[in-house]
Amino acid sequence: MRPPSVADYRELARRRLPRFLFEYIDGGSFDEVTLEANRADLRAVALRQRVLRGGPAIDLRTELFGQALSLPLALAPVGLAGMNARRGEVQAARAAAAAGVPFTLSTVSVCSLSEVAASGTQPFWFQLYMIRDRGFMRELLDAARAAGCSALMFTVDMPVPGSRYRDYRSGLAGAPGLGGAMRRGLQAMGKPRWALDVGLRGGPHHLGNVAPVLAGRTGLEDFFRWMRTNFDPTITWADLDFIRTAWTGPLIIKGVLDPTDAHEAAALGADGIVVSNHGGRQLDGAPSTARALPHIVEAVQGRLKILADGGVRSGLDVVRMLALGADGVLLGRAWAYALAAGGADGVAHMLEIVEAEMRVAMTLAGVHRIDQIGPDLIFRQPSDRRQASATHSAQPNPDAPWRLPL
Repeated sequence: MRPPSVADYRELARRRLPRFLFEYIDGGSFDEVTLEANRADLRAVALRQRVLRGGPAIDLRTELFGQALSLPLALAPVGLAGMNARRGEVQAARAAAAAGVPFTLSTVSVCSLSEVAASGTQPFWFQLYMIRDRGFMRELLDAARAAGCSALMFTVDMPVPGSRYRDYRSGLAGAPGLGGAMRRGLQAMGKPRWALDVGLRGGPHHLGNVAPVLAGRTGLEDFFRWMRTNFDPTITWADLDFIRTAWTGPLIIKGVLDPTDAHEAAALGADGIVVSNHGGRQLDGAPSTARALPHIVEAVQGRLKILADGGVRSGLDVVRMLALGADGVLLGRAWAYALAAGGADGVAHMLEIVEAEMRVAMTLAGVHRIDQIGPDLIFRQPSDRRQASATHSAQPNPDAPWRLPL
C-alpha cells in the first residue's frame, strides 16, 4: 500500500536513510522552538466550513512569474537532496515537471545545473546564496541562464549556518576525519538498500554546482568548511543590486520575516519574496511563517508575489497558507521525505496526495478557484469580530489581516 500522507512518507524516510541524513532533513536549530512553531501555528489556522456551495469543478491552476502552474506550489531548494535517492535532484525535477509545478535546485545540490537541465525537465528555478567570491557567483548565474532556469531564488537568511544540534549528535557535523567517516559509514551499513542504491550506485557524491571551487575535495567536512568560509555575513541590501543587475529574469528573495525587509525587497525590484524562517533551521525563536505572513501581506499591498514555506505537510496546510495571504507555497521537507522513501515515484505521489487534500479542503470550505482563497476563509473567534467592528466599521472586515492569538 502506498503511503496515505506526508507524515507516512516521513516515517518511511526515517527507516530508509542513515541517521545523519534523516536528521539533516528533519531537524532545526538550537532547541527547535521555531521548527515546532511552524507546525503548531499553521495547524491553529481554522478554516470556515461552508455548506451547499456547489458550483464548477475545483480549479487549482494559477500563474507565478509568467509560468502557468497546475498547482499553486513549487518544490523548495533542499541542500544535499541528491544523497536521499540516486541522483535525487534529477528525480525530483522530473516528478515536479510531470505535475506541472516548478522545481528549485539548491546551490549545494549533488546534481549540477547542467545535469538537471540535461534530464529534459521543464524550465526549473535556481536558488543562490551570497558567496564571498563574486566572480564565482557570476559563473553560477551564467550556468543557471545556460541551463534555462526561469527564475532565481536568492536566499538571504543564511549569512552564517544556524547551530543545528541534531547534525552534531548524528555525526554529520563536528566529527571530522576518519572517526566521523567511520561513524557515518556504520550508519550507512545499517541501511543496506540506501547503501547499495545511493551510496554505491549513486555517485559521484560531490556538490555539483560547487565542485569547481572545491578543487577535488568531496568529503562532508569539506562541504561544511566551504560553507563556513565562503558564505558572506557582511552583505547588505545594497549588495543585492549586483544580483538584480546580473540576473534579468524573475528574482525571488527568500527568507523574509519582517515587513520592513519586505519593503526593501520591493524597492530592490524583486518580483517576489518567500516568507520563510528556513524551516526553523536558522534563528531559533524567530516567528513562525503563519504568524509573520499576514503582517507582510498587509505591508506589501500586492507590489510583489508572496510565497511561503514552513510547516506545510498537507494540502490543507497549503490552503491555510493561501488563506493567510500567500500567492504560492513551497514544499521542502515534504518532497525530501518522499524522495528518500520512493524516488521520483514518491515525489509524484506526494504531490498527488497534496492535490487531493487541497480539493477536499476547498470543497468543504465552499471555494472553487485559487483566487477565491483569502482571509475571509479563516474562521474568526467572536473576539476577532468585535475587534474588527470596533476598529473598522460596524461590520466585521473580512479583508482585515488575521492574527494568531499570542
